[in-house]
Amino acid sequence: MIHPSFDAHPISDHDITVVGSGPAGLVLALEVARRGKRVLVLESGSKSADPLQQALSDAEIVDPARHDDMSIAVARRLGGTSNLWAVRCQPFDAIDFEPRPDLVDARWPVSYAEIEPYYARAVDWLGAGETVFDAPIPGVEIDDPAFDHTRLERFSRVAAVQELHAAELERSDRIDIRLDSTVVDLHYENGGIRRLTVADRSGRRREIETKVLVLACGGLESTRQLLVLQKKHPQLFGGPDGPLGRYYMGHVIGEVADVTFRSDPVDAGYDFFVDGHGSYARRRFIPSDAEQRAHALVNVSFWPVVPPVADPRHRSGLLSAVCLAFAVAPFGRLLIAEAIRRRHIPDGLEIGPHLVNILRDLPNTVVALSRFLYRRYIAFPPMPGFFVRNAGRRYGLSYHAEQTPRPDSRVSLSDAADRFGMPRLVIDYRFAREDAESVLRAHLRLAAWMERTGTGTVEFRQPEAETVDAILAIAAHGTHQIGTARMAERSEDGVVDRNLRCFGVDNLHVASSAVFPTSGQCNPTLSIAAFAVRLAEHLCGTPSGPTGGGTAEAVAGVSRRDAVGEGE
Repeated sequence: MIHPSFDAHPISDHDITVVGSGPAGLVLALEVARRGKRVLVLESGSKSADPLQQALSDAEIVDPARHDDMSIAVARRLGGTSNLWAVRCQPFDAIDFEPRPDLVDARWPVSYAEIEPYYARAVDWLGAGETVFDAPIPGVEIDDPAFDHTRLERFSRVAAVQELHAAELERSDRIDIRLDSTVVDLHYENGGIRRLTVADRSGRRREIETKVLVLACGGLESTRQLLVLQKKHPQLFGGPDGPLGRYYMGHVIGEVADVTFRSDPVDAGYDFFVDGHGSYARRRFIPSDAEQRAHALVNVSFWPVVPPVADPRHRSGLLSAVCLAFAVAPFGRLLIAEAIRRRHIPDGLEIGPHLVNILRDLPNTVVALSRFLYRRYIAFPPMPGFFVRNAGRRYGLSYHAEQTPRPDSRVSLSDAADRFGMPRLVIDYRFAREDAESVLRAHLRLAAWMERTGTGTVEFRQPEAETVDAILAIAAHGTHQIGTARMAERSEDGVVDRNLRCFGVDNLHVASSAVFPTSGQCNPTLSIAAFAVRLAEHLCGTPSGPTGGGTAEAVAGVSRRDAVGEGE
């Protein structure tokens, strides 16, 4: 059941308390309920966006050019950031779990083989079809194994997790969701957290007892709760010089080159498509494990994107129409996620040349725009992103690269506090030159592979010697919040153990990307859900029923909300 606040209805006895109702919190709650346990979910926001509650996430960002604004990085509302993104689903790669001492200073306390079985259930909960992450391109055969050119990313059919599972969340007598309930204090007693202090929107407070507590309120907010707890109990988590809050990672993303495909089958192979499992998918280029080892590459993926829409030299009426739509901020936010809109639209955009493009190409613009709007807003599932093929088969080459863990990339507590008195975060998010150098090497290896195989060509947008600086100049992130409460075998090296239990606190667990020791090349949402399933199994120790998360019955009746941009 979903209640508007903690005092709307008496809170019954429960086995597990979950803080946060994003993908991690709701998948965990649904799994726990299916396994026969009662779960209380405390969500700081309400069913829709609330600026007052959202402001609780405001933080001091040391370099705003490097880190997304918190209004983009965090969503305090039922469903969390699944309301902002198209829920892009990919599993970690096996190499992400391997020791790479000369490249990545981190070790997972679990193996890929231990987490891999949970991906199928995670895909189902997120409504992304099936656990199929590879598909050959019709009519294309490439024998060179240096790059995997058929790897898929999948997208949820209904991005907002609370909408996908609305019926079960409303009717389940084992799930008790309390909105406008912000956790403002964790009471550490006798080696565990026995009580929570919760504030409603107006500031009224109540203490709630807990047996087992799981922080599933996003990477940054979960870390913030632990930092506040550590401030009161300095011996926890290695103290101020320990791992908590350090090793903050996202991904190194951007475009510094263009790709031109040499054949129509290859060109068509990298468009969005609905596969035989009922959800949208898209292919990527990823260097093989052998290629990564041989050339000291961080894990990285590449895919084609439309040319920069803000540059009218593309002469496309459709791209200019999209650019102008994005440029009107209130309307653009309805089309794509704000983080992506800002990356597409520079300050001082010149409108005139785009109007010329639209008028010159009006008939084709009308047809193409109509087709795009149908696929995006009428057809089901909705197309999760914007991509337009062109006759020249030339595109921007987007990269999404692993960011290596560095202790000086970190979050800490500010002297300033939110309206409930909780210290705000100070975010000192940094990128390393070595990661940019690796991304350049990966571009060069991909260019060589494409030349060898006749697939296409890669052309840098700046001199090769200036490319590392170009990668660093545009490096910015904040929506993937990884590493600040990482897993480890020992408390000296991490914050949680292999079962996500906090070292030194017997009943406190963390379910978020903050626990991942490495970031890999992929978006973290699917792996967050997989670890949530694994945690539910560990906490309950009992089999669960079928998820039904990806079935037609589960999807029927929910709104066909558009996916508002590519993302998590």
